[in-house]
Amino acid sequence: MTRMVRPLGLAVLAALALALSPLCCAAYAADAQVIDGIAAVVNGDVITLSQVRSVSEPREKLLHSQYTGDELVAKIKEARQAALQDLIDRQLVLQAFKDEKFQIPDYVVEDRVHEIIRESFGGDRNTFIKTLEAQNYTLGEFKQMELERIILAAMRGKNVKVNTIISPAKVDEYYRKHIDQFTAKEEVKLRMIMIPGKADTGNSAAQRAMAEEVLGKLASGAEFDRTAQVYSEDSTRDLGGDWGWIERKTLAEPLEKVAFNLPIGKISGIIEFSGNYYILKIEDKRGGSVQALAQVRSDIEKLLLQQEAQHLQERWLTSLRSKAFIKTF
Repeated sequence: MTRMVRPLGLAVLAALALALSPLCCAAYAADAQVIDGIAAVVNGDVITLSQVRSVSEPREKLLHSQYTGDELVAKIKEARQAALQDLIDRQLVLQAFKDEKFQIPDYVVEDRVHEIIRESFGGDRNTFIKTLEAQNYTLGEFKQMELERIILAAMRGKNVKVNTIISPAKVDEYYRKHIDQFTAKEEVKLRMIMIPGKADTGNSAAQRAMAEEVLGKLASGAEFDRTAQVYSEDSTRDLGGDWGWIERKTLAEPLEKVAFNLPIGKISGIIEFSGNYYILKIEDKRGGSVQALAQVRSDIEKLLLQQEAQHLQERWLTSLRSKAFIKTF
């Protein structure tokens, strides 16, 4: 195999051969030597259950550390379904390459293997071969995997052509609609005194009077933390009412509104909420600043390019799926 029947463009190949496309990640993970059942048939080509498990295995290990029981079972099922779809799409792209009678020159694969030996093994071919053997691969099998990876990247480059220029209007629109992404998380350093209302015991008036007494002591210069240790009855009492840094949505809305509007160093009035009495102090604030559009324009452009590429790729894969015979088991 020394020439391309239909040139795909060596410049494109050279640029894409080194890029690891999401479509081709499965090629490295799949173990085609262990066949324990058929997961799918794609235009006559078989995808095995062992291939699916090999692709999903890294994800499954993570899931085992995060979930248990029925939820774990459901998450593993989702992971395997996603792995199977990746393998189906990969096979469709390889088939499309063959149907269009493209070929990759042998030297492209050889150059890639030499590059891997040079960059990952310090030029030591013997160490490279021993590593393959330890992973139960022959050199021929590895070259085939590299060939398929190059094919997948080249086919994606041929069929997913992204406009490299994003209009300023689109960038501006994204910035306006997603301003939260460019706003530093707003936080306050809070201390709190909570005095229960005890309405069920008929002592609410006395408790209100106590809250007013506490507020008076604070206004006269009493230390907030020591006052909290004496009077407060929430879980931070022993810490002097110290809640540390909190962000929005941490407190109930009436308390949050006061906390985030209090100036640094100021003490609130008595806040009556849910039958209890609260006094807040804000020790510090941080965040809440918004990055200017000029600071994030390039990041937004990159993101929009990625989104466009994903959209075009999905449209291309959908077209391949619509023309194929695919049966899953």
